[in-house]
Amino acid sequence: MRCALEHGGVAPLIFDEYADEQGFINGVVKASMYHSGQVCVSVQRVYIPNSKAEDLAKKIAKIASQQIVGDAINEDSDLGPLISPKETDRIELWVNEAVASGAQLMTGGKRINQVAYEPTVLLNPPKSAKVSTQEIFAPVVCIYGYDSIDEAIEQANSLNVSFQSAVFSDDINKATDIAKRLEASAVMINDYTTFRVDWMPFGGRKHSGYGTGGIGYSMRDILEYKMIVVREIQK
Repeated sequence: MRCALEHGGVAPLIFDEYADEQGFINGVVKASMYHSGQVCVSVQRVYIPNSKAEDLAKKIAKIASQQIVGDAINEDSDLGPLISPKETDRIELWVNEAVASGAQLMTGGKRINQVAYEPTVLLNPPKSAKVSTQEIFAPVVCIYGYDSIDEAIEQANSLNVSFQSAVFSDDINKATDIAKRLEASAVMINDYTTFRVDWMPFGGRKHSGYGTGGIGYSMRDILEYKMIVVREIQK
């Protein structure tokens, strides 16, 4: 039996310098919270220079706080429910743990009901916290300040899971260098970790996956090879 498996990579995004700051902010909220964050490539870890981290975190939190959580079939809803009450319990525990350990809660941080959680933005949660090391699968995004690009790349690569990642920079040469150094199966430059089209290879590295999805790759996977050998008949 052939198979391809993946379970996300606690998706990192490195922000360098980017002119369209408001567009970036709006995009981070959407890329971390659509489907209530229940997407294997949702933006979860955002690395921003220390000089800008708190300011951008506040701006991201402002947009996140305006998201409407409601019935998923209601056109006015930005976010729908989580998959089960058990998952809501887990998310609540993880966020509470991060805040108790020193994370700054910028917005959210509370459950709405059995299967809904507020859009949540955390600033500088501990590197060892579950929100920093495991797939949260929830409308929660974490912002981390960094002093150097090397530090940001080291933190982005620090986990034993790795799937899709992203870098935002107006300097394409710098962005390309960062992309090459990120340990991910796919890196988006000036777009979010959630981007994909069907023809792309889709699969994780390290402990994130086994095999590769995507139309061409999946078709190749289900092929069965056969060889016929003919020995020349001697006359």
